[in-house]
Amino acid sequence: MAGKYFEELEIDAVFEHQPHRTITETDNLLFSTMTHNPQPLHIDAEFAKNSLHGQILVNSLFTLGLVIGLSVGDTTLGTTIGNLGLETTEFPNPVFIGDTIRSTTRILDKRESKTKPDRGIVWFEHKGINQRGEVVCECVRKGMMIRKPV
Repeated sequence: MAGKYFEELEIDAVFEHQPHRTITETDNLLFSTMTHNPQPLHIDAEFAKNSLHGQILVNSLFTLGLVIGLSVGDTTLGTTIGNLGLETTEFPNPVFIGDTIRSTTRILDKRESKTKPDRGIVWFEHKGINQRGEVVCECVRKGMMIRKPV
């Protein structure tokens, strides 16, 4: 497995994930329409041209999904039971079509399950950073992780 077991995720460990990902117009349009989000800032170039940013703004939930998705190979691929929730999520800077996003993860905390000895809970801090070095997404996610088989 590429992912890490509960015991292998050390507090304060930092992962710089590869690959990075350039966001296309198709990514944003498909995500917005598949999630039934008709916000013209995401799907209408003429509307967006007259907005604060003067261009289409990438759907923030796509950005969040991408930032977490880029982390999977290094952290949870095949070793997670599932997400328990997002404790905080912020988008300090906008994301535009053509931006390239890289993702980092820091392990904030962890604890063994109180009721199930085969698993533990891990708090992940994910950051998405664009090609200009601006943070575009930050979140703290809590996940249920498998313990290493004996």
